Parts: sequence; C-alpha cells; structure tokens
Amino acid sequence: MTGVPFVIVFIIAIVVMIVMISKFKIHPFLSILLVSMILGIIGGIPVTDIAGVIGSGFSGTFTSIGIVIIFGALIGSILEATGAALKLADMVVKLVGPKHPELAIEMMGWVVSIPVFCDSGFVVLNPIRKALVKRTGASSVAMTVCLAAGLYSSHVFVPPTPGPIAAANTLGVGNNLLLVVALGLLTCIPGLIGAYFYAKFIGKKVKAKDEADSGEVVQTYEELVASFGKLPSGTMSLAPIIVPIVLMAMSNVSAILGWTGALHTACVFLGTPIISLAVGVVLGIVLLAQSGMSGKLYDLTNDTLKTVGPILFVTAAGGVLGKIISSTSLVAFITEQADILQSIGIFFPFLLAAILKSAQGSSTVAITTTAGIMAPLMAPLGMDSTIMAVLCVMAIGAGAMTVSHANDSYFWVVTNFGEMTPDQGYKTQTMATLVQGVCSILFIFVLSLFLG
Repeated sequence: MTGVPFVIVFIIAIVVMIVMISKFKIHPFLSILLVSMILGIIGGIPVTDIAGVIGSGFSGTFTSIGIVIIFGALIGSILEATGAALKLADMVVKLVGPKHPELAIEMMGWVVSIPVFCDSGFVVLNPIRKALVKRTGASSVAMTVCLAAGLYSSHVFVPPTPGPIAAANTLGVGNNLLLVVALGLLTCIPGLIGAYFYAKFIGKKVKAKDEADSGEVVQTYEELVASFGKLPSGTMSLAPIIVPIVLMAMSNVSAILGWTGALHTACVFLGTPIISLAVGVVLGIVLLAQSGMSGKLYDLTNDTLKTVGPILFVTAAGGVLGKIISSTSLVAFITEQADILQSIGIFFPFLLAAILKSAQGSSTVAITTTAGIMAPLMAPLGMDSTIMAVLCVMAIGAGAMTVSHANDSYFWVVTNFGEMTPDQGYKTQTMATLVQGVCSILFIFVLSLFLG
C-alpha cells in the first residue's frame, strides 16, 4: 500500500497505539511493537523481512543510547541519595534570595531535575517548598506550580534526562549533546517565565488544603538536611553534572580549533557522551564514598537499572517504529509532499508529541515515540541539518509537556503532594504545562527562523 491510503493507515495506526496505551492500559512497549509489525505488513515489507527490520531497529537503539541513559540515571540516583540534590537546591536559594520564594523554588526544581526525574525531584523538594510557604507566607499553590514547572522544564529539554538523550540519538545528534544541553537550557527560559506568572496568577484564585491547616508541623530545611547527616560540598555536588558537560565541550572546542595529536584524541575520547557520563558516574561514586555510603552503590545501581529498564525498552520500541516507517513507502511519499509539510515546519513534531503526551500520559514515551516517527522524515521535511535536528528535539520536548493531566503520574505527584483536589490540579498543573508548552514552541519557532 502506498500514497494517501497508507498515510491514512499510518494515522489510524498511531490512534490505535494511543488507545491501546491510554484506554486499554497495554504497556507502551507491547503497543508500539504490535502497531509497528502490523504497519510494516500493510506497508509492503515482505513478511520474511519483518523480524529482521524489528531486530535492527531494536538493537540499533540500544547500541546508541542504552548505556548513556543508564549512566545519566545513575548519576541522578547518587545525587539524590547523598543529599547532593538538596545541596544544589540550597545553592539556588542563596543565589536567588529569600524575597522571591516562587522564583527560588522554580529555579531549585529546574536545577535538580537535570539529573533527577521530576517525580522523585518533587518528592525530595516538597518539604522545602512547604517550609518556604510557612516562612514567607507565599501561596502554597503558586509554590507548587513553580516547583512542578521548574522540574518539568529540564525533564523534557535537558540531558542527561533520558527523554532528550534518546531523542537526540534517534535524530542523529547524539554526538552533539553539548549543543542539545545548551539549547535545552535556553529553551527552558520562556516556559519558566510563563509558568512563573501563571503561578502568581492562579495562586490568588486557588487555595490548597495545607494553606487552611495552619497547625500542620512542617519539616524545616534544617531538619531535612539533618536527615542526611551532612550535605556534601557544593563542588562535589556539581562535579558529576558539570564535569561531563565540560568534557563534551572540550571535544567540540578541539574540533573547532583544529587541535591534532594526543590532545585531540583525548578530547574526542573523553567528550564522547558514554565516556563523559562514565566520568560523571565515577565522580558520583567518589561522592558516595565521601558521604560514607559506598556500601549502597550496589543497591543504587540495581534500583536505577529497574527504573530505566522500562524507559530503555520503550525507547527501543520507538526505534523499531522508526525503522519500520523508513522501510515503507511513507518516506518517499512525504518527500513528494515536502513543500506542504514544510509549511507546518517545527510545529509538526510539537503537535505529534503533544497528541501522544495528552493521550497516554508519559512524557518520555511521547518523546521517544515521536523521535522514532520523525527520524526517517527529517530529510524530507528539511530538518536534517544538525541545528534543525536539535531544534526538532526541543520541539518534541515542548510537545511532551503539553499537557499533564490525570493519565500522567506526575500530575498525581504534584496534586497529592501539593494537597490539591484533582479539579484544582487541572486548573494549576494542567494549565501551567499548557502555558509552558505554548511558550516553549513559540520560542523554538523563532529560533528556527534565525538558526534553521
């Protein structure tokens, strides 16, 4: 099957996949693989070749991204376990100042969620949020929205969070992670600003339960720190994040300046994402040892592997879908219609990711699946340059935060820990993620006009 009929089949296949995941609660891994197989058969791939195409897409994804995701997640686990994540948060509060608690908690979340998943990041930082509400008299709802927004921004835009890493590798810019990090940090800004002002607005209209319970005992920051014994130094807390970024930067600097010989070889080797993140893991292990927790490395690694396992498999399934698409006539047809689709431009991956996110709830699934779909379409859509591929990663991230609602675990983390009802959650968390997504994609669109 080719042409418009196959495009219709492709759209139906995506809808079926969404329904399987969201309504029938079939795991994304199975849903994506099943839809991929059926799509391949209908698309004309010989039945005898289907297994080979699936295996190629699956193994190719694991080869390029598996270890990177594991190392990134392990660094986050170590920072969380040692209290280094709290130390980073404390540094942000001192930088911003105590007179702007909403901005402080938003920046705190933004920094912490670079290495730590937003769900666990919210749980870790929520006691600080409550203590700041108690101390400053700020709106609990505004503080909740700002914390959630800060965590969410870096979660979908900034490596080493698994989603952006997976998308970058799938779209062929995995070796340009420094550029992905830089544009990711830049792209966070409009969404953070939009969410901040929305939080200030909605905080005056919605009151959480904890604002009415003035007799509640709130754990202070000092008590939270005491639960860790003693927080690590700021230098050691930053090292597992900053050093890998610096190493990746040196690789790019070496190429730009035309260095040769042993120095160039060392920069290229250490700047490879797998190696640079491995260095970050080693620094994390040193941090564990300094915190007297070296005996917990085995359990932390084991728990991290359990956490990232589903992400790896869903990512690999997304790679299978992309491989199936590239093996059918869909790419050729889109190439013929490139002029029409180019009119949508950078909004195409945003809309696709937003549909997947809103339908099935997981930002990571939305990012990896959209990246898998977009991979064979980059050249036909005129997005095959390095900068446009990175902007496409950003557009996918913006879509993957639009919107968080009842089928998203993060929605319930924010709502429950923020002591709000589901109805209040829709007015706060859901609307804030809509504001973030729209602000972000508009900014990405402007960037594409100048950089594309």
